[in-house]
Amino acid sequence: MANSLLREDAMKILLIEDDEKTSTFLIRGLKESGHIVDHAIGANASFLENRARQYDIIIVDRMLPEIDGLTLVKLMRRFGIKTPILFLTTMGGINDRIEGLNAGGDDYLVKPFSFFELVARINALARRPPLAQNPTVLRVGDLEMDLLSRDVTRGGKSIDLQNKEFTLLEYLMRHVDQLVTRTMLLEGVWEYHFHPKTNIVETHMSRLRAKVDRGYDVELIHTIRGSGYAIRTPAAPVSNHEL
Repeated sequence: MANSLLREDAMKILLIEDDEKTSTFLIRGLKESGHIVDHAIGANASFLENRARQYDIIIVDRMLPEIDGLTLVKLMRRFGIKTPILFLTTMGGINDRIEGLNAGGDDYLVKPFSFFELVARINALARRPPLAQNPTVLRVGDLEMDLLSRDVTRGGKSIDLQNKEFTLLEYLMRHVDQLVTRTMLLEGVWEYHFHPKTNIVETHMSRLRAKVDRGYDVELIHTIRGSGYAIRTPAAPVSNHEL
């Protein structure tokens, strides 16, 4: 082995991948990079609950023979496992990536991929603060969003949101009291890196505002004329340019 001594920043990595060729390639490369790698072709609930917490990074193939990768990741999050998770998959569509991230994945890499990109993504995940330091409940005034259960309430009353509405509201709440432009929403919510000739943002925002603000004395979501949108805490000042 090219790197017989462990690096000071060596990570313990769990690879859940059933393809033998891919597994052999990744295990060899990660070990040569100085990391400790355990391999499984699948996992059951008992394994996840009792052993998955031991790792610094978990790499999961989305297509597995018994329990699929999405279900495995959902189980891990349900068990309170906060380890960063990277999906590997041949399913590269926007909806596929959103589904993986919403299931609890932290990153998503489409096959075929460069090993050096995989290492870069693993290192980026390792630099993130532990999930325990990140809020699992977002609050703006009397509006609450539980990121684990995906429940949204305002004043204790449940708000039923579609998946895209939930993602849109989450993006706004993570940028509370800040201007969020249409470009930011297209990239952050829809993963569009161009300006489509569509009113997709305006349509979804209108529906979201109707569900979040209609019937309440205080509006939380504001349109910033000519600039974008903002969700504001009730005490935050509102510009004269807002509608």
